[in-house]
Amino acid sequence: MAGLRFTKGHGTGNDFVLIADPDGEQDLAPSEIARLCDRRFGVGADGVLRAVRAAADAEGAAIAVGDPEVEWFMDYRNADGSAAEMCGNGIRVFTAFLLAEGLATLPDGGALRIATRGGVRPVRRDGTGFAVDLGGYALGGPEVLVQVPGVQVARPGLAVTVPNPHVVVALADGDELDAADLTRPPRLEPEPPAGANVELVHPADPLVQEGVGRIRMRVHERGSGETLSCGTGAAAAALAARSWAGLAAPSVWRVAVPGGELGVRMLAADDGEHVELSGPAELVYSGEWPGPLRTSSTR
Repeated sequence: MAGLRFTKGHGTGNDFVLIADPDGEQDLAPSEIARLCDRRFGVGADGVLRAVRAAADAEGAAIAVGDPEVEWFMDYRNADGSAAEMCGNGIRVFTAFLLAEGLATLPDGGALRIATRGGVRPVRRDGTGFAVDLGGYALGGPEVLVQVPGVQVARPGLAVTVPNPHVVVALADGDELDAADLTRPPRLEPEPPAGANVELVHPADPLVQEGVGRIRMRVHERGSGETLSCGTGAAAAALAARSWAGLAAPSVWRVAVPGGELGVRMLAADDGEHVELSGPAELVYSGEWPGPLRTSSTR
């Protein structure tokens, strides 16, 4: 596939290859996506974001049905080529890409409604870059025991769906968080049917400062491995921390990740409480893939 134009971008170090495909002509195979994301033989990224008009993609059209404000579908693929429901960092970078390419406009005070596999998500500008309403969430369910390489004792994890599946684990101290080996996938017992991202969390001391909760997080993402940040994972971690902290816990959180800091806010909505994620989005460079996207066996 010669002549494939792309842009590289990131949100707090969670990096993506972005492709403009308005008419739905470049639905890449999983092996081609893995090739692009390969950090030795490709561009290198945690995933691929394909910008396709919802009307030009069967999956996007089904998600956007009945919502005339939705023009774009964010087709998000993990580094191994598998599809994911949503990406909280990715949708902010996706929005920055649409604006930079002249494919969309976002006036101050307005919202850009984007179709994702996790539903239609509105994105607005804010002081950190962009904020996205991730919608409702599900907290709890059957307990999952999580064994993390480098952490001596298996820990119980809290299941959180927002809308990707997550399992959040509280660790005893910062040293334990630093010692965790996330180059290998944590073992989940029982294993969720669709897999899950795993977030390891340690609270700041004090947990709440000036009405804002603060935690530190590392993450292993299904299909990508350890990443410097995970947007929906930060939301899941903040929801879990608030649940553990009790009724007096705040609804505004700052989540420190290896790639920076993200904001999480819980807010009332007509259909129940939603969770909003905010943070930066940066486009780094653009280029053109010079030749066929040959599959590489090494990543």
